[in-house]
Amino acid sequence: MTEHENQPTPEAIMRLGTAFWGSRTLISAVELGVFSELAVAGALDAESLRERLGLHPRGAKDFFDALVALGMLERENGRYTNTPATELFLDPAKPYYMGGVFEMANTRLYRHWGLLTEALRTGLPQNEAKDGLNVFEVLYADPVKLEQFVRAMAGASTYTAQAVAAKFPWQDYRSVIDVGCSGGAVPVQIALAHEHITGGGFDLPPLGPIFDAYVAGFGLGERLSFTGGDFFVDPLPQADVLVIGHVLHGFDLAERRLLMQKAYSALPDGGALIVYDAIIDDERRSNAHGLLISLHMMLETPGGFEGTCSDYRAWMQDSGFRKSYVEHLVGPDSMVVGIK
Repeated sequence: MTEHENQPTPEAIMRLGTAFWGSRTLISAVELGVFSELAVAGALDAESLRERLGLHPRGAKDFFDALVALGMLERENGRYTNTPATELFLDPAKPYYMGGVFEMANTRLYRHWGLLTEALRTGLPQNEAKDGLNVFEVLYADPVKLEQFVRAMAGASTYTAQAVAAKFPWQDYRSVIDVGCSGGAVPVQIALAHEHITGGGFDLPPLGPIFDAYVAGFGLGERLSFTGGDFFVDPLPQADVLVIGHVLHGFDLAERRLLMQKAYSALPDGGALIVYDAIIDDERRSNAHGLLISLHMMLETPGGFEGTCSDYRAWMQDSGFRKSYVEHLVGPDSMVVGIK
């Protein structure tokens, strides 16, 4: 082996440095409806797909073949189809649609991440807060933006919710409230998997009609209901299990301690608090997504950050929980369970 063969190569650096090319290609595919078109039409050749999407001839074939090379489409005998994963998660007609995440990335997050260097230098958010606006007030004032946000949260939570439904001992409990429930994806998945579970969700009042419609679509209106309120102001609803998922990373340490203490107060003896998120591994080496979420919170919030497994367990102990444990769920997400 020559000295040259022993030298490092720049391949990994190049892949990471140009990773936004692939990301932007996927986001454009979602925006253009590539996956929904193929879900309806089945296999299509390049020209038929191009015409259906209204694309210019110049870049269309490269675009489709780039999606093949990125693992987002399949091609056989010149005809394109969705992969099993994109058929399930990127067709808006499917219940597990995740495209809302990328729709929000396209309209909001993409430009904020372009200001990461400024955020690292200043420690300040780079979103609507730069104009003196509150991001949630902006979202809740616009029904279209609110619906997009709820769809994004459902896409980010549904698959994880299925893991929570499978990996927690629900047979030992009767009721659940998802605190910060958004559109209701988490209690729906838990209730679908466990027929004895009742409960619902707690969030700001404008989300009530969206929650109710989503729950009704699964035929769970008699078992799951919405409670409107502000979890920093109002008492949390009581249940055997409280879930706080993809929420705490948006708040500073004092705020998340307050929410954990309020959860402890609302639970009965023996009750459980489930906190799930892209929790960072204690060595801060392997969960890159969790670390990037923490950077994202710097872009979006005044004091939000992602914590480690040990952090969450320590916060639970400080709140009074007598024991806790960590369990991996799916992908970058894990849950920390505290028992009162």
